[in-house]
Amino acid sequence: MSDRTSAATANRPIGPRMPGSAAAPPASKPDDLWPSMKRLFGRLRPHRFAVGVVLLVATISVVLTSIAPRMLGQGTNVIFDGIVGKQLPAGLSKEQAIEGLRANGQNTFADMVSGMNVVPGMGVDFGALGRVLAIVLALYLGSALLMWLSGFLLNIIVQGVVRNLRAEVERKIHRLPLRYFDSHARGDLLSRVTNDIDNVSQSLQQTLSQLLVSVMTVIAIFVMMMVISPLLALIAVLTVPLSVVVTALIAKRSKPHFMSQWKTTGELNAQIEEAYTGHELVAVFGRSREVEARFQEKNEQLYQSSFRAQFFSNMIMPSIMFLGNLNFVAIAVIGGMRVASGTMTLGDVQAFIQYSRQFTQPLTQIGAMANLLQSGVASAERVFAVLDEDEEAEDLLEAPQLSGLEDAGVSAGGRVEFSDVSFSYSADSPLIENLSLVAEPGQMVAIVGPTGAGKTTLVNLLLRFYDLDGGKILLDGVDIAEISRDDLRSRTGMVLQDAWLFGGTIRDNIAYGRPDATEEEILEAARMSYVDRFVHSLPDGYDTVIDEEGNNISAGEKQLITIARAFIAQPSILILDEATSSVDTRTELLVQHASAVLRSDRTSFVIAHRLSTIRDADVIVVMEDGRIVEQGSHEDLLLARGSYYRLYNSQFAGAEV
Repeated sequence: MSDRTSAATANRPIGPRMPGSAAAPPASKPDDLWPSMKRLFGRLRPHRFAVGVVLLVATISVVLTSIAPRMLGQGTNVIFDGIVGKQLPAGLSKEQAIEGLRANGQNTFADMVSGMNVVPGMGVDFGALGRVLAIVLALYLGSALLMWLSGFLLNIIVQGVVRNLRAEVERKIHRLPLRYFDSHARGDLLSRVTNDIDNVSQSLQQTLSQLLVSVMTVIAIFVMMMVISPLLALIAVLTVPLSVVVTALIAKRSKPHFMSQWKTTGELNAQIEEAYTGHELVAVFGRSREVEARFQEKNEQLYQSSFRAQFFSNMIMPSIMFLGNLNFVAIAVIGGMRVASGTMTLGDVQAFIQYSRQFTQPLTQIGAMANLLQSGVASAERVFAVLDEDEEAEDLLEAPQLSGLEDAGVSAGGRVEFSDVSFSYSADSPLIENLSLVAEPGQMVAIVGPTGAGKTTLVNLLLRFYDLDGGKILLDGVDIAEISRDDLRSRTGMVLQDAWLFGGTIRDNIAYGRPDATEEEILEAARMSYVDRFVHSLPDGYDTVIDEEGNNISAGEKQLITIARAFIAQPSILILDEATSSVDTRTELLVQHASAVLRSDRTSFVIAHRLSTIRDADVIVVMEDGRIVEQGSHEDLLLARGSYYRLYNSQFAGAEV
């Protein structure tokens, strides 16, 4: 077990917690919605030209759609003019017909006729009506095709943005220090990379197209309404500021709940992932009820935050629709009065009522999109939080390459020196202080000590997973801080206590240590690690596919494969962190013999609790509280009757009784 893991166990809640699933710190609430939204939409900047094309196409589509109601109004005028004209005596002019109506006391009817284009005695002009309907059909068809093209182009843009965002997060994860993964729940991080990015994609896809069309529709329809009747247009516009105020007030109330919803979703994912991974452990210790209780508590939190977020955000659309209905009533009453007075035609009023409906509909849609947009921005903030994390310190621009040193004749045999090294995971809890240690090329250095002594931390520092607080580590006389991480780690093979295999064949898993390895080199590594002994009992031999959980082979067999993977890498430095803990006693002896051959020309660090595995080590280092309290050979340390002597007796004295 790593020292950082053991140090964190004191404050854990009841129930198992798998490695890498430490509780994530609470996400800070953002100060404002707009900066995050600006940052999210700023990712469209590289696609400026494509966005411009979408704007142009969408604008033309909206203009065509906006003209259509006015044309339909003209069609209504043709029908109404024909109906009214049929009722008037034939052979008269329009003016004569109006005078006759006034003479008969029908002043209101006369005022209405004065504002119409009627021919007394003539019915509906179906030829003119057909031409109007053909134009309307062409307008709607052209608008639909252009809207489809706009949506197609926008889909390409949005998916490109999301693809780049996902790739950026992937690259970022590889640049994050190990400290970040130690302090964040694995399930929460997976939720940010998957659920949150998917939600950003969905939000952008729906809100961009809808908002774009809605805003342009509002502008185009306002222009058309001003052309028809400035008075009615001003009445219709009165609902806009009211709608904006209502949307802003409700959005302000719902934003914290959306943040809580996605934060709790990540925590719940982390908890589920943890419980699933440790299912057997939960069952063995009979903690299923407690795990279920924790799940129910977190699930209830998610329900409450989701309910409140949706409740407040869903108030936007009904509120705006109510304002729109009030606007519709006002326009219908005033429009009817103007038709009766002859100052407007029936077709214009019909077109205006349709425009007023289309005018409030985009406002309603914008309000509805505010719901989805807030959810997307909340997810984007969680993704941006990962992108804003501090990265590992950059390698020096002119970092010396170990291969270059070898070519220059500088020895690169694997001499490792820890010189006055100090390190702590947190500033108030020092772990390693002023530690010095030298490992000569070809030596096997065993590191032993109680849990939390700093054993695993020591090799993590050697691999530059963490940066030193003080002192330095030299590899063949070169400070590892001056060597690129890739070059340093390419010369280091590591086998951990927890065997990690990916879904693939046994051959692929062994070759992971060196992708360009030949078939013979793979087989040789398998023979040296005794993988060859059990692989032939499998149905497909080296082509046996290991499932995602590695359940089709035993724990010991998985560990042997990881050892073979380290063998094939041919590293200058070999690190075995409890590498034989899952291997039976007989296999452990075989691995020790193979390791002796592998260590012949390279430095080895072996972290072990089972002291039987390190008796033949050249140097045994005993650590306590981050300090080296003893070092020497197995025999010398037993004679010294110190810490190592007590550790050794604690393991073997009981066995002799």
